Amino acid sequence: MSENRFSSVSYPEELRQLSQVELPDFATWLRKEIIHALSEGEGHLGSSLGTVELTVALHYCFNTPNDVLIWDVGHQAYGHKMLTGRKSAFKELRQKGGISGFPNREESLFDSFGTGHAGTSISAALGMALSSKLIGDNKQHIAIIGDASIASGMAFEALNHLGTTQANVLVILNDNTMGIDPSVGALKNYFETVKKETSTAPNFFKALNLDYSGPIDGHDIHSLIKTFEHQKKIFGPRILHLVTKKGKGLLPAEDQQVIYHAPGKFDPVTGKLNPLQSHQKIKFQEVFGNTLLKLAKKNKNIIAITPAMPTGSGLVKMIEEMPERCIDVGIAEQHAVTLAAGMATQGMLPFCVIYSTFLQRAYDQVIHDVALQNLGVIFCVDRAGLVGHDGSTHHGVFDISFLRCIPNMDIVSPSDAEELQNLMFTAQQGIKHPLAIRYPRGYTSKTKEVYDFKTIPWGKGRLLKKGTTIAILSLGTLATIIEDAIKNSVNSDAFSHYDLRFVKPLDTHMLHVICKTHKALIIFEDGVKSGGVGSAILEFAAQENYTLPIQLEGIPDVFIKHGKTESLHIELGWDMPSIVEKISLLLNKTEG
Repeated sequence: MSENRFSSVSYPEELRQLSQVELPDFATWLRKEIIHALSEGEGHLGSSLGTVELTVALHYCFNTPNDVLIWDVGHQAYGHKMLTGRKSAFKELRQKGGISGFPNREESLFDSFGTGHAGTSISAALGMALSSKLIGDNKQHIAIIGDASIASGMAFEALNHLGTTQANVLVILNDNTMGIDPSVGALKNYFETVKKETSTAPNFFKALNLDYSGPIDGHDIHSLIKTFEHQKKIFGPRILHLVTKKGKGLLPAEDQQVIYHAPGKFDPVTGKLNPLQSHQKIKFQEVFGNTLLKLAKKNKNIIAITPAMPTGSGLVKMIEEMPERCIDVGIAEQHAVTLAAGMATQGMLPFCVIYSTFLQRAYDQVIHDVALQNLGVIFCVDRAGLVGHDGSTHHGVFDISFLRCIPNMDIVSPSDAEELQNLMFTAQQGIKHPLAIRYPRGYTSKTKEVYDFKTIPWGKGRLLKKGTTIAILSLGTLATIIEDAIKNSVNSDAFSHYDLRFVKPLDTHMLHVICKTHKALIIFEDGVKSGGVGSAILEFAAQENYTLPIQLEGIPDVFIKHGKTESLHIELGWDMPSIVEKISLLLNKTEG
């Protein structure tokens, strides 16, 4: 069949014009299209390569978008996007102004539900199905969920409810034994048992009153179509178990599934990754992981806990060297937090390592299980601030606001790698209450790690530059950009620059000095302005009857979309020229 004919397939109705005989070749063509598209950009490659046949079969058999598809997380939905009118837009995937890397209801009618966090698809599908039943609509509701995601607490809750209903929901379990890192836990072991032809294990899903089918080969498109045609005749709660291979069709992606989850640019023929840039800077995650390992070797009470993010969080070395003291709990943020709380009651010092966006999922546990009991759990809030291409579902911009209001909780945000190391060193010396250390994704300003640890005075900020008129207060890594902005301003002597370091407790002594010796303040933070550190300083100023102008610079009351972090900084006015303009305008206004 001509590839020209395949290239004209942009929507499911066009796909359905193909014969079943043509579909394996079409799937091969679509897989090549995904590989070529992602070789020049950045995205979640491996997951989407593993679901090509599944995607084709779903849109071929079901009447989408009337029949709804919900892709859990959405890492595996690139083929879906290409078959629903967005093939030509893939060159701008995850770029500012381009299409999202995740299903997005604003983007297409075929994206029935916005996803980005794991374990939500079954709940959403059940909600839709129950609503359809109330109005007499018998359409299909299909939730595609991976073996790592289905182990999450929310997925269990949804399955438990689903089994008590007559909702028309088909759950497709995409079992590839992987999340970002290899799947873990007893359920993973159960799936491995079920997949053996000799298995006599009781069926977990049947015990929940779900009609179970499988496991079947998720890459056999004819078998998939036959199965889906049968499933269309069944109504009620049911689950179909598919076995797939992450990275299918690109040998390096099949062999190195962790690396090729989101590999960056690569050769579309060989799969060889493009060489990394030669700046030789080290990542915050590398600094964090190496520092924690070094501290753990000296402090026997240190425990690391991660919800399925050992590679992304820099914990691979610690898992290898101290497997009993570095625990991957799978996609289970709530469990991770309360596990840490339990360990803290027994004298351990847990470092609970969670991306900022995922810590939102364990908010109740942070409050009730940790803070209320005033337990010494150190939350290592990775990916704080803007994360770039992953966009609104993954930006870590709310953590300051939702943590600052919790009693007993301290919050600190280091400005560079050395500060991160020293704060970790200081915290492990004997902290007796909850602490959040927040740090960004990506590279530090350092070329090497320094292990000449220094104790940081708790709750104290620092003066970086003394000026005469305007005090600039920064939190976290924005300090580097602000230093450059001051150097490039016409009246650099007019600007003082303070690194706040601590959101909570605030350095009130430093703030008194600042307010008494400057005519105006401007505060930069990489989180939402509502309830952030700027809000905390406004509260301080009001309480102490300071009346000088205070200008807040942070995330406005909107969801920030995807794009290069540098582009988003320009949009927010956090790039160096924009900061020069902001501080100069404030100076002119103050002196005028």
